[in-house]
Amino acid sequence: MKRIIVFFSLLLVFSVVSGYSKNQTDKSSVIVMNANNDDASAVKAYYFHATRRCATCQAVEAVTKEALKEYYGDQVSFQSINREEDSKNPLIEKYKISGQTLLIIKGDKVINLTNEAFLNARIKPDKFKAKLKSTIDSIK
Repeated sequence: MKRIIVFFSLLLVFSVVSGYSKNQTDKSSVIVMNANNDDASAVKAYYFHATRRCATCQAVEAVTKEALKEYYGDQVSFQSINREEDSKNPLIEKYKISGQTLLIIKGDKVINLTNEAFLNARIKPDKFKAKLKSTIDSIK
């Protein structure tokens, strides 16, 4: 009887986690929004994070900054926003941010690179840098 209860408990947990994972996968698509950006021709990178950050969260920020500086110098702006300390930031509501998120924005085009960033920033930073560069080059 215990085995059956444990089995169904694990099955329930697995189904909840896989449902959450499916919702997160949808974040990696391109979203077109009616945004009123100050400079619609400029490419901007925003990294939203929490106060307490794991090594991967820190790597996402570090590798993103490094890649932007290496490939674009000052042409692409980068802003790191602590969504807990700066919860009134209008960008959080505008882009409906609820967790760690890396967005590349130009005008009304918003590209979410969160999944690629978290999959590759620590283990394969060069792969993530290449994805970041190709994404920015495609909208520039």
